[in-house]
Amino acid sequence: MTWTPTMRCQRWALPIWTPGSYTVRDHAQYLHSLNLQQTNQSIAFKRVSASSWQIDLDSLERLTLSYCIEARQLTVRTCYLDPDFASLCLAAAVMEVDGYRWMPHWLTFSLPVDWNVHLPLEGSDRYWAEDFDHLVDAPVHAGRFASQEFAVNKNTHQLVCIGEPPGGWPVNLLADISSVCRATCSLMNESPPAANRYQLVIQMLEKGYGGLEHDFGAVLQYSWNSIGDDEGYRKFLQLVGHEYLHQWNVRRLRPREYWPYDYSQAVISEGLWFAEGITSYYDLTLPLLAGLSDRKSLLKDLSDELYPLFANQGRQFQSLSDSSREAWVKLYKATPSSADTQVSYYRLGAAVAFCLDVRLRLVNSSLANVLRQLWRKFGITRRGYSRHDIQAEIAKISHDLADELSLWLDTPGLLPIDAVINEIGLVLERSNESQSNLGLTVVVNNSLVEITRVENGSAAREAGLVVGDELIAAQGFRLRKPIDLQKLIPNDRLVVVTYCRRGEIAEANLYCHSSKKKKWQLIWDPNASYEAKLLRDQWFEFI
Repeated sequence: MTWTPTMRCQRWALPIWTPGSYTVRDHAQYLHSLNLQQTNQSIAFKRVSASSWQIDLDSLERLTLSYCIEARQLTVRTCYLDPDFASLCLAAAVMEVDGYRWMPHWLTFSLPVDWNVHLPLEGSDRYWAEDFDHLVDAPVHAGRFASQEFAVNKNTHQLVCIGEPPGGWPVNLLADISSVCRATCSLMNESPPAANRYQLVIQMLEKGYGGLEHDFGAVLQYSWNSIGDDEGYRKFLQLVGHEYLHQWNVRRLRPREYWPYDYSQAVISEGLWFAEGITSYYDLTLPLLAGLSDRKSLLKDLSDELYPLFANQGRQFQSLSDSSREAWVKLYKATPSSADTQVSYYRLGAAVAFCLDVRLRLVNSSLANVLRQLWRKFGITRRGYSRHDIQAEIAKISHDLADELSLWLDTPGLLPIDAVINEIGLVLERSNESQSNLGLTVVVNNSLVEITRVENGSAAREAGLVVGDELIAAQGFRLRKPIDLQKLIPNDRLVVVTYCRRGEIAEANLYCHSSKKKKWQLIWDPNASYEAKLLRDQWFEFI
């Protein structure tokens, strides 16, 4: 990095987090060989925090800062480099220089022979960003691959595909992606904010699922094991729609705490449920709106989204607003036992969005109308919103519903999901299937079978087993892998389990009760009233 300082005390810092992924990642841990030069001479500086440095200059001559980044993490939030491919998240690689945050930046690349570089910035040999935020929001991908164009209404977007499924890409990939994006525009009732500058990057991997949104694009990771079947392909299109909708909701329509971003610390906001939960709700609907799915598939996907809320105890302990506020220390740092005390603001947020949408339709409105109004008031104008702003918009339609929303956000386990399902002529069908349930989650770690979760009220909890215990044997037979538990601990029988805790060997009496595994599925209510059926048809329109 080179720049001309305007003051003698100069400071620079590497972001500690990547916007869109709300946890401290301390990107500086992968930085080394930091060197500062002025007039071709290295000059001394000091580190003033884990991710920032400072110098008191003798002159205001031009500075050159150089450093290396270990690029070994192939995620959408970090940096990765190998001899064939580069994937760089610039929030994990580029310094913010004091005094230059809102100044133009220019970026150049030194590439291997026959490599191409792809990023959503203007330029060719030299790329331009209007400020630091614009620069670090531009994901970089380079290698021996090209981009393709696809149209969304009157806008031309770029698609960059990295890797390829064993059976090849779906024949209608470009057309289907375009249809989902057009459906998203219909939902928002306007053209995409990124216009012709949107770049969608798909990294096809053996294992992987997720994405990261940007102002002018998105980066997705998806498993080629999943994209080949109908359900997996539908979920892929939902992921495309999720990140595409983020152009509006979260990138430009942001919680107030994120205008502007503070890259130096965790920034707490209770608005993440709206940013991600609303988007997660609508991504389920986009294949249907695009004409690529049907109502039955949507009900299955919505059932899959709601099921964990009923199955896990976490929603009885953590409210949705707290889930949003605690994302920095909980959601992104979850352990197997987190399900007992935590709930995802993505999933519970989607359930709240569903309830809001149905209840708003009862008074001749919809969640889509509220989202569009908030966009016009706070998104287009780049003003951050608060809970009060969301409730004020809902209060224009129903004061009671606006007040009820606060209870849904702040009270664990209060969401009236069953009632709302019935209001649109659906039934949450519950069924049971017999299974063994020890209440244990285990992993093999260095050939040791270790407990990572003990469910409340389970046989394992009654036996006194805890997270961290190493399971050694059952019935006197050695345990080597998780499946051995099923073989050696049968239902309705008392079994002596040998375990190790803090280096000491002990035994526990474990009685595995046969139990019922509950399943849920949304289906049409055959006894639904005419009014409920009419509301259901209106709900299926979504827009």
